[in-house]
Amino acid sequence: MSGPYVIRGSVSLPEAELMWRFSRSSGPGGQHVNTTDSQVELRFDLAKTESLPPVWKERALVKLADRLVDGVVAVRASEHRSQWRNRETAAVRLASLLAEASAPPPRPRRATRIPRGINERRLREKKQRGDTKRGRSGRGDWG
Repeated sequence: MSGPYVIRGSVSLPEAELMWRFSRSSGPGGQHVNTTDSQVELRFDLAKTESLPPVWKERALVKLADRLVDGVVAVRASEHRSQWRNRETAAVRLASLLAEASAPPPRPRRATRIPRGINERRLREKKQRGDTKRGRSGRGDWG
């Protein structure tokens, strides 16, 4: 593994709280795939973790509620033939999932009015365009 997986800022996934499970993966690989456990399932107990700030944890629990089973979020990776690469993929996927779920909500949009001058200019340009097109209809005698 290539070290701690940073969620955001100085917060990272602690290796002690990650639960790994390996199984045989489907897909390409020939006879090799029948003998190696290359599929990776990474589980993280979001409800019991102490490594996330309480605010982040609450946001993540709410946003990931449909993915959680008893407070545990699971991520699976089986794209690669190598278990090591699948471990990397699963860990990065979990870190990005937690980063997205714990992110603060976007700021509410402030309603603004379109300035009167912009609206008047748009209507004036539409009128000019219409006059140009209307002027073309009378000259159908090209020759």
